Order: sequence, then structure tokens, then C-alpha cells
Amino acid sequence: MPPSVAPPVSSPSPSPSTSRRRTSASVVLRSVLEHGPVARSTIARLTGLSPASVTDYCSRFTELGLIRESELPRRSQGVGRPHVPVDLDATRFVVGGVHVAVPYTTVALLDLRGRVVAVRELRHDRDGRDGRDARDDGADAQAVLARAADALAALLARSPRLRCLGVGFAAGGWVDRDSGTVVEHPLLGWHEVPVRDVLGARTGLPVHVDGHARALVNAERLFGRARGSRSLLQLFVGNVVDAAFATNDEVHHGPRSQAGAIAHLPVPGGTEPCACGRTGCLQAELSERTLCRRARRAGIVEGVNPMHVVAAAAAGDPVAARLLVERAGAVGRAVRLLLDVLNPETVVVTEVGVLHREDCLAALREGVGDDRAASVLPSSFPDSVLAVAGGSVALDVLYRDPLAASPEAI
Repeated sequence: MPPSVAPPVSSPSPSPSTSRRRTSASVVLRSVLEHGPVARSTIARLTGLSPASVTDYCSRFTELGLIRESELPRRSQGVGRPHVPVDLDATRFVVGGVHVAVPYTTVALLDLRGRVVAVRELRHDRDGRDGRDARDDGADAQAVLARAADALAALLARSPRLRCLGVGFAAGGWVDRDSGTVVEHPLLGWHEVPVRDVLGARTGLPVHVDGHARALVNAERLFGRARGSRSLLQLFVGNVVDAAFATNDEVHHGPRSQAGAIAHLPVPGGTEPCACGRTGCLQAELSERTLCRRARRAGIVEGVNPMHVVAAAAAGDPVAARLLVERAGAVGRAVRLLLDVLNPETVVVTEVGVLHREDCLAALREGVGDDRAASVLPSSFPDSVLAVAGGSVALDVLYRDPLAASPEAI
């Protein structure tokens, strides 16, 4: 096993007391994440746990290397020892992140605060640069996962002092978290791909798998601007268009993690024909494939990279700007539909125009409507959204059960 790998820890099904300990441990570590550097007494006040329990958990996290005492103590009011705050130790451990999109795979290392330490993009062998769909040539699952594992090993080799606690994998389509399987990804041509088994065998690391919209919900609730929202909807608008919903810090999963598809929701005013035979379905209307096809027809760009449309708009092309603004407005109308159904406190939208242009964000909010526009935010990770999606799958597991990383494993 590579020296930078912390091996997986297996355990039997938890007893109720073990589950309570995991919950308390999670609450303490989340408090350090959100408020650190923070005094133990403040953690006790914020969490409602006893000072003795907080001190015990902080001692265990220090042994694990997850937190450390800050160098500068905070003076307590009155007589007594100064409070020595604790903070996450972002210098020792990372998680790996793998996100598979239609044209390329993103491989990254993230620290315990969800910050990208290193990243690499692996373009698939044939990615539709001539305008064809990547599906037409196929993206062989085994080859894609093998390249991702090799790239992850290379990133770790460049940072020998960092230890990897695990790998998170995210992709669009139907992803079953419990079995670690991509059940179906039509645009890639993947069916029943055992991602957890394949990546685990190649890396020697524990691998956690989820859909990318759910992964981004976890990223936002842990590290993003939407942290603290009681209910959160994430809408991802890429080549795949999908959504995920969380209430009270729990992301909804349906049977086999098929939490409800939105690809065929109707977009008001949509005109794009869909393979299902209807017109104006959400994915057909709003996907990056559609945006790039319209841009090619207008002579703005070649190929299938939506960032080329953004670059053309930034260079002053009015047609490119119009395409992006119109798309953002249609996304806003779709968000309004989802708001009417789910009524979340916060909506986070990941869409290329909204992430990079103020006029697109304004069009998005106009499409939503004045009464709910303030609840709609762009992704907190505009420059690293795919890397963060992959890594957040593993970080979510860490923050839900931080004691699973035993001192013996480190």
C-alpha cells in the first residue's frame, strides 16, 4: 500500500450508544470547522455538550491529527488560564476527489476545509470536439477509472507529507451511493459500473460514491455560503441537468439513490426537441450541449466547451452574451417551478453563465421572480466546482463520522 494512504477501517453495525457518540463527535468537529479557531468552552456552549465531553472529543481529534491547538491563546475574562483555541489541522490530511463529466474527468486533492490543494483534468480519448456527442465514441468506464486512479496517485506522490483519508467520486446520472455504483449514465454509456470496487482496488483507499448534485449539496452545507440553511436545493446545469434536496442537514436519497429525475420537467417557453418526443424538457433545453450547439450555429465557437461561449461574450460578442443570458433566464424559470414544489429556504445554482457573469445572475433571479430571488445563490465554488464535488463526497463521510479514522490507521 502506498505510504501516503491511510487504510480503511471496518466496523460492525453501530449500537445506539455508538451512533450517539458519532453524532456528538460530528457536532464537535463541525463546530471547529465553522468557528475555528474556537475555544473548547465556546464549543460546549454552541453544541450543548458538557465541557468534559468536548474536551474528550478534542483530545481524540488531536490524537487523530484532525485538529490542533492554535499558537496564540485567547485570554479568558478574569482570573484563570487563558483559553487555548483549537482549529482544524489542514496540513496533514487530504481527501481525493474524482468527478467524471462527459468530456473529461477531474481529479483533485482537497484539505479538511474543502479547499483544492491540487487538481488535474483528464480529457477523455474522444470528447466531441468536432461537435459529436461523447457518447457516440464511448467513454470506457474501466479506462476512465484507471486513469483517474493513476492521476490521484501522481498528485499524492508530489505531496509526500500529506496523507489521504479516502476518495470521493461524483458523477451525473443515476448513482447508487450505498453500492458505490453508477447505475446508469446515458451520456457516457455507463451501466452498472462498480466504481467503489474498481477505484478501491486500484488505490487501496476507502472510496465513497454519490451523484454530483447531492455531492454539491454537501459541499455547500459544509463549506459554502448556504451553510446553516434549514433546507437547501442544488440545481446543477451542465451536460446533465439534475438537482438534489436537503432538509435539516440530511440529503434526500430515494431507492438505490434514485432521488427523482428532473430532466423532463417542462421549461416555460422552451423550444428544444427532446428525445422523449416532447419539446422544452429541462435537460434538452438547458444542457451545455444545447448551448454549444446554438453557439456553433451562430458561428461563435467550434466544439463543445461552454467556457468558449463565456469567453466570446467577455470579448464583446453580443450573440454569445444573449445566448448566455437567455439560458440563465430559462434556468430561473425552472428554479421557480422547483421552488413552487419544494419551497426550500435556499437554492444554489451551478450553471456556467451564472458563475461567471453578473448579467446572467440577474437574468436567473428575474426568471425566479422578485419574491424569491434573494433566496437563489450561485455556487460557492465557481472555479473548482467539479473538484469540490468529488472531494466533498469523502469529506461528508469524514464529518459525519470523524472517529472512523483511528489512531492505528494513521
